[in-house]
Parts: sequence; C-alpha cells; structure tokens
Amino acid sequence: MLARLRETKLLLPTLMVAVALPLLTWLGFWQLDRLAWKEGLLQAIAERSTSAPVAIRQALDQAAGHMPGGWNDLEYKHVSARGRFLNDKEMYLYAPSLQLGPGVNVFTPFILVETGATLIVNRGFVPDQFKNPASRAEGQIAGETDVVGLIRLPGQQARFVPDNDPKANLWFWRDFEGMIAASFAEGARPAKLIPLFVDAEGAAPGGWPKGGTTLLNLPNRHLEYAMTWFGLAVALAAIYILYVMQRMTPARQPDDRA
Repeated sequence: MLARLRETKLLLPTLMVAVALPLLTWLGFWQLDRLAWKEGLLQAIAERSTSAPVAIRQALDQAAGHMPGGWNDLEYKHVSARGRFLNDKEMYLYAPSLQLGPGVNVFTPFILVETGATLIVNRGFVPDQFKNPASRAEGQIAGETDVVGLIRLPGQQARFVPDNDPKANLWFWRDFEGMIAASFAEGARPAKLIPLFVDAEGAAPGGWPKGGTTLLNLPNRHLEYAMTWFGLAVALAAIYILYVMQRMTPARQPDDRA
C-alpha cells in the first residue's frame, strides 16, 4: 500500500489529510462545547440580572459558602448597597456610545456603610461635554446613598486594548487594583476592599452619569464556527477522494489503429 501511494504520489497528500481532517473535526466539536457553555452563561446572566436585587453582603456570603463557582457566580448578579461615593476620586473609562457619541463611564470608589469596605461603582456614561464634574454638580451625591446594579468582576486587558493611563486618568479596561492604587496615595489604601465593580442602574440626579451601561447580549457565534470547521472537513475529504480517484485511475493508452 505504501509503495502504491509513493508510486501515485499520494503519500504526502495522504499524510497531510490524515493530520488535517481529525484536527478540523475536533475544532468543530470544540465549538459545539463552547456553544453549550455560552448558552449556559447567557441563561445564567439573564437569571442573575433580572432577579430581585439582594444586599451585596448577602451575595458575598452566598458566594463564599454555597456557590460552587465562588465569586465567578456573582458576575451580573443584581445587588443593592448603601454607602457613600468618594467623588473626588472619579476615574474615566473610555466608552464611546453609538447613540450618545464620545464619552466615558464614570468609576467611583464607594464605601459601604455597614462594613466600611470599599468597592468601585461604575456610575454610568457621561458625554465628553459633561466629563468635568463641575458640569454635573447635581449628580455628585454627598453623604449616604443607595446603589442598585449588577456585579462585575475585575477584567483583563484584551490583546488589542490600549494600556490604561492612570496619570491621565483614562482607563480602557477594568483594572481594580490599578484603579485603587491610582485613587489612594501610598499608605492611604483602604483596609477593607471588595475587589468587585457594581454597574449602577438608572441615572444620577440631573441625568448624568447615566447608568445601565452593562452589555448583556454577549456574542454567540459558536454554532456558525462549528459548521465552518465541519464544512471544511467535509470539503477536504471530498477533494482528497476526487484527487485519489484521479491518481489511481490508469491513464488511457492512445489508439494505434489508423
């Protein structure tokens, strides 16, 4: 058989197909696994984000004691918290809006009344013309207030996302530790930290910042990707079979009758 493959110059193509075909098939099934994972995640997000808000301390206690995924199961959970904003420590996450134009999301440290712990609240979007806090003084809430929103975990810098610029107070991804370090001078770091963000709902007094910026419709194209890989596997197999048939078919001898 090996000699026949060499004779018909099929050895190299056969070896290549023997490697590529299982790989393409595996990639297809891997995308189906990803599809099941994404559908489960979307269902969990829908359930968590639309449930009645619970006190953030209760949510944390549940995560620590009962949730199999720990804090990962807190992502997008609907919570409430009472505390006070440190308005002089606002941070700005680059977040242009298709509807509202250029602007930022305002991130502010928030000290919980009950425990004294600090987390960071994404208060929502402001257009560039309202980035200066003085232009939206009504929204700079002083004293204790309630926040209702969705928990978000600290992020990681994606491949094509720029580096954060703490000196310019311009952020491109949710770096909790970086934001805390930029907000508090050395030695003034809060003793109690909850390394979570809360994306606030609704709008602040005066209309800005405008909350509800959480994107809940995560892209889910895994079925499309799976069909692409399976389609490539079928196409490769078909091309290989046709090529083998062509190479294995004896060449017709010329007709000497004349």
